[in-house]
Amino acid sequence: MELPIIVLSVFGTVCFTFLAVLSNSQEKKKQERISRALGQREMIIEVDVRPLSERVLRPLLHKFAHRLTSLTPKGDKERTTTKLSAAGLSGQWEEVEWKGLQYALSVLLCLLLFGMFSLMKVGLLIRIGMGINGLLLGYILPNYWLKVKVRQRQREIEKTLPDVLDLLTVSVEAGLGFDAALLKVVEKQKGVLAEEFLRVLQEIKMGRPRRETLRALAKRNKPAEDLSNVVASLVQADQLGISIGGVLRNQAKQIRQKQRQRAEEKAQKAPVKMMIPLVFFVFPCIFIVVLGPAVIQIIEILK
Repeated sequence: MELPIIVLSVFGTVCFTFLAVLSNSQEKKKQERISRALGQREMIIEVDVRPLSERVLRPLLHKFAHRLTSLTPKGDKERTTTKLSAAGLSGQWEEVEWKGLQYALSVLLCLLLFGMFSLMKVGLLIRIGMGINGLLLGYILPNYWLKVKVRQRQREIEKTLPDVLDLLTVSVEAGLGFDAALLKVVEKQKGVLAEEFLRVLQEIKMGRPRRETLRALAKRNKPAEDLSNVVASLVQADQLGISIGGVLRNQAKQIRQKQRQRAEEKAQKAPVKMMIPLVFFVFPCIFIVVLGPAVIQIIEILK
């Protein structure tokens, strides 16, 4: 039974390749005839240079996910969209595509683990259990990676925000407008905040009001509490006509104070966290080294 299947597969592959080459040559000849009829020596043909994953796999993933996520609750979709925005992936991945990736990875790991343990000739219950584990693991791993990405991005924002605010303060107090100060930050700084401020400037140039643009900035990076406070202060200063330079200076001072308090809090938690490895790993080794010889001598005396 296997030999006819192999022969048919090879025959089908050869026929498909031949038809693809033939259709390509016919299309090329047709383009040449059109160019000659129009009196053109050479006709420029646009070629899609995107990788295979962007041209084929991603549209298939989008269709597959759109059908599966039609019954997904609206709250779950909004949470996924918020996480993608906080991780900086909103322009690269849509909520439907991300869910499709989760489902596809779940099915792939399920089949992979089930097949591996089937080759090992283990019991049916074990194979089914490993398939279920692969199903859950494939669904959980993308969410875990997304949480790690959000945490890293939030940490970078919190780390660079005071320096960015200092540069904004100096630029504003030197006579530049707020938009020009943001442009100066984009030119001098690199990282997440520079990219976000560049997006803010682009939206302002497209005609979006500054307040809405700043609120959208805070919404995209919602886990970053310090950035949300800065945006709220800037919007309030713009509404009330308060000096932006003073607001930025006070915000930078408060953020540095919060960072110092967080560092002190971590330092105070360190001894408590060190107790677990000390009790379970260090102290037993010390007791063995110190009391071991004495215990051996006592045992020998009692004999």
